[in-house]
Amino acid sequence: MKISVSAINGKMGRLIASLVHQHDITQLNSGLVRTNSGYENQDLGELLGFEKINKFTTNNIEFFVEQSQAIIDFSNPQLSLEIAKFCSKHNKTLVCGTTGFNDEEKKILKNYAENTVIIWSANMSLGVNLLMNLVEKTANILRDDFDAEILEMHHNQKVDAPSGTALQLGLAIANGRNINLKDNAMMSRVGKEAKRKKGEIGFATIRGGDVIGDHTVIFAGDGERIELAHKASNRDIFAKGAIRAAIWGSAQVKGFYSMRDVLA
Repeated sequence: MKISVSAINGKMGRLIASLVHQHDITQLNSGLVRTNSGYENQDLGELLGFEKINKFTTNNIEFFVEQSQAIIDFSNPQLSLEIAKFCSKHNKTLVCGTTGFNDEEKKILKNYAENTVIIWSANMSLGVNLLMNLVEKTANILRDDFDAEILEMHHNQKVDAPSGTALQLGLAIANGRNINLKDNAMMSRVGKEAKRKKGEIGFATIRGGDVIGDHTVIFAGDGERIELAHKASNRDIFAKGAIRAAIWGSAQVKGFYSMRDVLA
């Protein structure tokens, strides 16, 4: 299966591309780089530290998309939507791990899935998506008899807060309780009038060092507490999940999917 990888000269892009290249089923066929980045028209094998493979980087988004059956994209909302537009046009599977979409951008991304397969997740880790399933089931059983809090920690260079994964965990709690997350989320507590309200879904954000990603969901009741947690110690888990999603997506009908669909 031929796969193209965006932002291939970045840390995550290089990792994904290297694992695609070494995978038994997939073949690295193209890599997207920024114009004037100094990485244009480089052999993908040499760029990643392997032998030449006579496949090259490009700064042309449409050409990049056309080269493969599936595209794996961990970039930024603006670039992801451009890639999604061409995936929709050429009926190419898109696996998108980009976070930071606002509501309107997320709506546009979903609309592109009317013409192709798009798999989006704030976290491609199989373990995190299993955690989401467990959190939703737990929230459904406990309802608001237990207070729900989400604690997340990432490295000191992460730009969005709370993390996309934390927000998805909050959505899992809301879905389990059959409530709206926006109406019940508490993103910060500051001052003297910060007493917790019944039914709130709390978020706490920590940044520091080189932490790849820690997420803990706490259900706190009277006399007992349940904690469900996932800690990422290696970025390979996100890349491997994305490759698994690309292979899975190649057999699906057009539509908008998540990693939880991949694991179903």
